[in-house]
Amino acid sequence: MSTMSDAELMALFRKEETRHYAFNLIVRQYQQRLYAFVRRMVTDPDETQDVLQNVFIKAWNGLDRFREDAQLFSWLYRIAHNESISHLKRMRRGLFVSEDSVIDRLTTTLDGSEHFNGDAIQRKLQRAVMTLPTKQRAVFTMKYFEEMKYEEMSRITGTSVGALKASYHIAVKKIEEQLTRAGDQTN
Repeated sequence: MSTMSDAELMALFRKEETRHYAFNLIVRQYQQRLYAFVRRMVTDPDETQDVLQNVFIKAWNGLDRFREDAQLFSWLYRIAHNESISHLKRMRRGLFVSEDSVIDRLTTTLDGSEHFNGDAIQRKLQRAVMTLPTKQRAVFTMKYFEEMKYEEMSRITGTSVGALKASYHIAVKKIEEQLTRAGDQTN
């Protein structure tokens, strides 16, 4: 399947007779990239599917109001970002547990996951990422794994470039500390 431009997709979406077809194309074009982000935030495959379904429901409901001055992917990614953070907040409230308990639960899903099939070093990195506060985890994931530019991250999160750079720097320091501690414990 060749990818269509945002303008082509939106032109199809705005026509009543091709609206569903266009939305199906949008889902197929962007779901893998959005899944990867949500999965790194949420870790559990079933919960990731739930969050991703919510993302596309919100996209369907809001696509008529999408201003084409932004990229469609950035708009969808912003929804995925917000839905992931909301899901993690609901999880924490629903479990009535500490942040550490939520982190433990999220990291246990890594071992049996086909999405995280890296070596021991990759697993240690992902576990360290999971210990970050939710917003820092999102910033780190976008910059490190998705290789996004700060300007695009700013459009997605609604946060200034300077604040994102600071957040990423702090996240990197925390991850380095976690990996150093993990390395010290295995030696």
